[in-house]
This record gives sequence, C-alpha cells and structure tokens, in this order.
Amino acid sequence: MSSSPTTDEFSPSTRRGIPTRRWLGAQESLAPDTIIAEEPLQLLLNGEPLTVVMRTPGQDVELALGLLHNEGFLTSRDELASLALPAGVSAPAGVPTEALVFEENVVDVRLARPIRLAEAGWQRHLLSASGCGVCGAATIEALEKNWPAVKVGQAVAANVLYRLPGALREKQSLFDVTGGVHAAGLFTLDGQLLWLAEDVGRHNAVDKLVGRALLERRLPLADQVLVLSGRAGFELVQKAAAAGIPIVASVSAPSSLAVQTAQRFGITLVAFLRQDRMNVYTAPERIRPHDNAA
Repeated sequence: MSSSPTTDEFSPSTRRGIPTRRWLGAQESLAPDTIIAEEPLQLLLNGEPLTVVMRTPGQDVELALGLLHNEGFLTSRDELASLALPAGVSAPAGVPTEALVFEENVVDVRLARPIRLAEAGWQRHLLSASGCGVCGAATIEALEKNWPAVKVGQAVAANVLYRLPGALREKQSLFDVTGGVHAAGLFTLDGQLLWLAEDVGRHNAVDKLVGRALLERRLPLADQVLVLSGRAGFELVQKAAAAGIPIVASVSAPSSLAVQTAQRFGITLVAFLRQDRMNVYTAPERIRPHDNAA
C-alpha cells in the first residue's frame, strides 16, 4: 500500500476566491476570502443516470467508485471495464478511459457486466446533499445482506489513537485555507497516515478513500483506522463496514444508529477522541494499553 497521503490542496477547483466586507470591531474593510467549492457531480452507471452528489471537485473517480462499492454495485477493480470522463479529470492508470468532450462534472462508470438500475431496486434520491450520505440500504438488517461482519484483526494502542486527530489536522491543508471542509484519514495501527481526503461532505471524503483502496486492490481494509474530523454518523460507519475497516475514530459525537451499526458489524467505534481521552462504544477488545514504543 502506498504510504503517501493525498489531498487536493493544490487544485484550484477545490476553492473559490470571494470578495467580502470584513468587520473588526467598528472598522470595516474590503478583503478577499477563500471558500470551499461545492458543485454537483452526476454519476452514471453503464451510461444510465445513477445520482447527483454535491461534492468538492477533485478525486471524482475515487468518489464514484467508493460510492458504488458501498452500494454493492462494485466489489473489486476487476469488475471495472472502463470510465468516461470529462477533460481535466485524472484517469487511474490501467483503466480504459473515454473522453467526454462536451461534458463536465460527470463520471460514467462502465462495469464488465450489464446492470439495470430499476431491476436492481435502486432507490437513491436523485440529488444527494453534501451533508447526507444515507444510501439505498436504509436499515442495518438490509446492510447485513451485502456485507459480512468485520474481522477482529489486531489491536491498536490507546496512546497511538490519542495522537491521530492531531496527525490528521496537520495535513488538512484545504481546511487551513477555507475553514469549511471535512476530512477523513486512513491510518495504520502504529499511527502512520496512509491516505487523506478532504471534501465539503463528510461521506464524500470517506468514499474517496474507499475508491482509492478499490483502485489499488486493497479492499477489505483490514487492520486500519479510519479517523473522522467530524461527527460519527450512521452513514460513515456503514461505509466502514462495507470497506471492512475495523476501527472508526471520531473527534466528535456518534449517533445512536452509528453505535448500533458498529455493534452489529463488530466495528470498534471511538468518539470524542482527544489528546488524552476517548469514549469507546463498541468492540473495546481492539484497543490495548499504552505502547511505550509508540
């Protein structure tokens, strides 16, 4: 697995320069501000409209593949026949790609097998807001039909977990510029940051990580820690279960359905993670005492 964290920090498409009037006490001044970009991305599956996702531009292929994996349409890179992409969107190495000359903000994923969305029972709403990632499978029982429980794997030291939010924050360069973006990071059990994704949508950031893992043939993501910069909602634990991630850690609060989902799939769910404290809600056996070498 590549150990180089990735982000879209150098892409101008991830941000917008906006003139503002800035107040400091009683003083007003004109000043430019940099805000996070949010644009629609239309996803097609075998040329058929699937959904529209509000996202931060960049890593669009990974986002599309991660979403398709989470929904059960795509389980490995071998099932990916080709892609149709607009100009400016990077194509992964080794995947046949067709140019969409007159389109933008579109990704068409072509699978090696035919599939009709209506016959597959696809019911996702056409427009997915960047803050809501709940997909077609609406219940935990339905999820269990697609994904097995996560393997137990190895444990992580508590003091390693304590330093992961800081390690994630240090690499959030897009947040430094805009202040309006979520991050998800994938770490090894010894605290090494493997991959980072930032996006206006929490679930989009996780999809981008899962999509990259699919391209690199690394699924399931056993013995990894997913760290979230925001709240641990149901949809994020759902995506971790689909990717086989055993440990999910959030700096903020979990929801009740997130805890139930983690319990059902055997995921270790950590929340309110700080420098020297955390709450462990499920599968505590994956967390061991301090590692003096960490």
